[in-house]
Amino acid sequence: MRSEQEVNRAIERYSDTIQRLCIIHLKNRADTEDIFQTVFLKYALSSVLFENDEHEKAWFIRVTINACKDLLKSFFRTRMVSLEEILEQPAALPPDNRDILEAVLSLPQKYREVIYLHYYEGYTAPEISSILGKNVNTIYTLLTRSRQMLREKLGGDGYE
Repeated sequence: MRSEQEVNRAIERYSDTIQRLCIIHLKNRADTEDIFQTVFLKYALSSVLFENDEHEKAWFIRVTINACKDLLKSFFRTRMVSLEEILEQPAALPPDNRDILEAVLSLPQKYREVIYLHYYEGYTAPEISSILGKNVNTIYTLLTRSRQMLREKLGGDGYE
């Protein structure tokens, strides 16, 4: 079990990343808050020793993605209709960024994940490979396909 200081430090350091990952996967503010609490509770109760900050960040990303997937597979989640849309929340975004966000959110989940980790979190394909537990070449393929899908949705080569 971790000390309060360790948990508070982790919340300060990783809260934005976890919230963004949850929003991308769940598209629902209430579920995002639930997963946020779940992830940090799991961290507080965990006795995992991290090699460095990158290992710790990768752990948080993996736990968050797994928690989101578990929620999406749950019986309750498959039998309900969301009242809240993600596009209502980023109302302050400029139109160009809003178009990009809409296009990214419309991608299938496996493409959304790699785009988020690569462009928003700055991970390389080999790092994404270890986080998601997939082959490096699979990550390269997913990135290439998702870029092509985004190009088609956004209408050209202006976005890269």
